[in-house]
Amino acid sequence: IEIAKQKGARYRLGPELEICGYGCWDHYYESDTLLHSLQVLAALLESPVTQDILCDVGYRPVMHRNVRYNCRVIFLNRRILLIRPKMALANEGNYRELRWFTPWSRSRQTEEYFLPRMIQDVTKQETVPFGDAVLATRDTCIGSEICEELWTPQSPHIAMGLDGVEIFTNASGSHHVLRKAHARVDLVTMATTKNGGIYLLANQKGCDGDRLYYDGCAMIAMNGAVFAQGSQFSLDDVEVLTATLDLEDVRSYRAEMSSRNLAASRASPYPRVKVDFALSCREDLLQPLSEPVEWRYHSVGEEISLGPACWLWDFLRRSQQAGFFLPLSGGLDSAATACLVHSMCRQVCEAVRNGNQEVLADVRTLVSEAGYTPEDPRELCGRLLTTCYMASENSSRETSDRARELAQQIGSHHIGLSIDPAVTAVMSIFSLVTGKRPQFAAHGGSSKENLALQNVQARLRMVVAYLFAQLSLWARGAPGGLLVLGSANVDESLLGYLTKYDCSSADINPIGGISKTDLRVFVEFCLERFQLPALQRILAAPATAELEPLADGQVSQTDEEDMGMTYAELSVYGRLRKIAKTGPYSMFCKLLHLWRDVCTPRQVADKVKRFFSKYSVNRHKMTTLTPAYHAESYSPDDNRFDLRPFLYHVGWPWQFRCIENQVLQLERRERQGLDGLSVRELPRVPRPTWTRMGGRRP
Repeated sequence: IEIAKQKGARYRLGPELEICGYGCWDHYYESDTLLHSLQVLAALLESPVTQDILCDVGYRPVMHRNVRYNCRVIFLNRRILLIRPKMALANEGNYRELRWFTPWSRSRQTEEYFLPRMIQDVTKQETVPFGDAVLATRDTCIGSEICEELWTPQSPHIAMGLDGVEIFTNASGSHHVLRKAHARVDLVTMATTKNGGIYLLANQKGCDGDRLYYDGCAMIAMNGAVFAQGSQFSLDDVEVLTATLDLEDVRSYRAEMSSRNLAASRASPYPRVKVDFALSCREDLLQPLSEPVEWRYHSVGEEISLGPACWLWDFLRRSQQAGFFLPLSGGLDSAATACLVHSMCRQVCEAVRNGNQEVLADVRTLVSEAGYTPEDPRELCGRLLTTCYMASENSSRETSDRARELAQQIGSHHIGLSIDPAVTAVMSIFSLVTGKRPQFAAHGGSSKENLALQNVQARLRMVVAYLFAQLSLWARGAPGGLLVLGSANVDESLLGYLTKYDCSSADINPIGGISKTDLRVFVEFCLERFQLPALQRILAAPATAELEPLADGQVSQTDEEDMGMTYAELSVYGRLRKIAKTGPYSMFCKLLHLWRDVCTPRQVADKVKRFFSKYSVNRHKMTTLTPAYHAESYSPDDNRFDLRPFLYHVGWPWQFRCIENQVLQLERRERQGLDGLSVRELPRVPRPTWTRMGGRRP
């Protein structure tokens, strides 16, 4: 508010629930959240900073007639003008607003709201308007939307614009998803293209304590053009956008839209709250007007380099740990994670160079050095990141060299060690108790033995990682502990291609919501942008867990061979499973046409069955998945995003039988020389058999 006044603004808009924070989740139920938010509002109302500027503040849950609403409060000179409750609640994906709030369903209606005594003492008001209304100032009319309302088919700005509202505002709590920014920008620009008007959007920015990163993108638009663009990613806690616009441009734009004017002549009116205040004044005649700007979108590689890196910084400074510990395997995923920390260090150094005193103070706290000023990202990375290559007898020289080379180039403190003594000790305990010693498949062992021996290595790496995270700084004579970083990508998590409680089990995972294909794009971006030539060898190497014996010193195990599918295929499965919401049969139907040039119906069926069998066998692993940065809309995160069961019948008997019958029908048609494939009709399926008593449904 203070910065906005310094820039000459007459109206100030803040993001959704900015007083308490959007990510309070079940804290919204607590009376303390309501009490402390009231105290903050009282302090804002009393402050001289808020005088002579129209303040639109994201408030907190408001209890009106014992119903909890998500509200904004608009005030001027110690008087509350309107409390505006949210009318459309976000309740999909990561959002659970209907869990905490009730939407205001009485369009164009207001009621009296009795203010708490704490606020009455400041405003000298007993009641204020509560509901769906607009503000009529001396020179214009302002209407509010709250986040989700912009995304609904019948957004309030449509009806408000037809009723003469010229300025629309939107307070958002919208999180980052790769490739999402264009949708937000298009919605705002189209709103003002069809209806004319000025649109202001404010959004939260940063990590609010969980898996989400709120990615800013504040903007000011008019008549279909953008006049101010806020940053999508930065380390600044506060960013203020201003624009000087001419209300006559809105009126002339609308004047020639006859279809809009005909609809406006029939529009139902909104209640108007009269405000004895103007957003313009005579002195503004000499004020230069803002010019339209071209919105700059980040590439996917750039988005990944910025978003998760900012999230890591917020997580590190708020947890008050001294840095990160990363098991660095020499593969693509852990290399991408290391590059994210390096990117974070680059952003920190840039913020300090630009005079950000908050970032400088946070860095000095983290490194426990009051006079420290970071200048070189590599040097800062050496203080904040410890990488560790944990070799076993199955590790190759190539992966060790790649890990060491990358660590040198990003500047991390690198450790190389062998876990073989620990593996031998654990297996000796098992042999001592059972009298048997398992063997790898390459040495004649069964698949059960082979898997158990791989898992021992993976889980011991997790134990070693946490030990070094707790004590490596102590061993170096430095204070503090380290957060362990995971490096399992979203595709491996979807399939469960990871060992439960292995080194993917960490404190946080910055790449856990990013696909393997996007990670390759990101690493290629880092290779060029950050000048890290070690990434060239990592990109060229096959993905491998290196948990099985080498063949003549060379890697004999690859991830795609182990999984029985490619990473490109996994991304397709993930999008169909979550975004398109397909089960086995409907996925088969879609892929039958998508892959008809490269696969026969039988091959498509086999691929779908293989995916769903492995998916269901490993779904339980999602319950223990490390909290990950949410960046992809097909994340399998069990805790917040993907609320499917974790116990399945792994044979999928009914669904697979549907697929099999359809394949047989298609093969029969092909043998008969019939053209055209149609799988829109559900095939006949044999009726299930039932036992007379105590039977279970198939």
